[in-house]
Amino acid sequence: MRYRLLGLDVDGTLLDPDGQLRPAVQQAVAAAQQHGLHVVLCTGRRFRTALPLAQQLQLRDPVVVHNGALVKDLRSGMTLHQSYMSLDMYAEALALLRQGGGPMVYVDAFPEDVDILTEGLERAHPFQRTYLHDNLAHCRIVQDIDTPPPYGVLMMSVMADEAHLRILRPQVQQRLAGRARVNLLMNKNYQGYILEILHPTVSKWDALHRLAKGAGIATEEIMAIGDDENDLDMIRHAGLGVAMGNAAETVKAVADFITASNAEDGLVHALYRFVL
Repeated sequence: MRYRLLGLDVDGTLLDPDGQLRPAVQQAVAAAQQHGLHVVLCTGRRFRTALPLAQQLQLRDPVVVHNGALVKDLRSGMTLHQSYMSLDMYAEALALLRQGGGPMVYVDAFPEDVDILTEGLERAHPFQRTYLHDNLAHCRIVQDIDTPPPYGVLMMSVMADEAHLRILRPQVQQRLAGRARVNLLMNKNYQGYILEILHPTVSKWDALHRLAKGAGIATEEIMAIGDDENDLDMIRHAGLGVAMGNAAETVKAVADFITASNAEDGLVHALYRFVL
């Protein structure tokens, strides 16, 4: 099978355990593109933090960010597709997340230089406080976030310790069943975990499949590679689903192939085996 499109996770897959893009990985991605492969970053990151990596890799295709809630054109920054959260459940989601600390509201306002709305840093878990300190340039601190913002809400989340969020997650899922997608992910660049609430139909796979369909690329011509819970759908449904050696066991269980870890350039091994 000749694969034409690659859905590529970033943290834990493209990047090594230190969050670095290794030369061997960059070269393999460049070679795959020269071979005709469309490479689409599919990440939980914001557009602002995914963009430098896409530019470094000299990618040409749109980027899937916020775990599929947003698809952006790399050159113009224009939103190509979005799945905003329903404002009908805004207050309820906010109340649930406040059990884990100070919620963050991610918005689609890149041109306005705003990515996150949140309340005072003193209300946040220490893990989240560190993250916010590093991202204050594009984070708006407000007195309260009880009123929905005038932008499209892509996601609401809270960062805290794993034990606390594992207890909170089933409560959130039960209360918002059928009305939201709830992810619990390791915070690979900071301490702790992230509990996310998104529109119920949002997934990396939904966004990737939409792009493939628009380009006339069949499902069996799609290769996807990742390591965490938010990669499950695209690894399960792609023509070839590849799990990293460092992937969660649930991800490995649905994969067609398990490559080496991101400490061992697993992406390079997968690209040479199936594309190059």
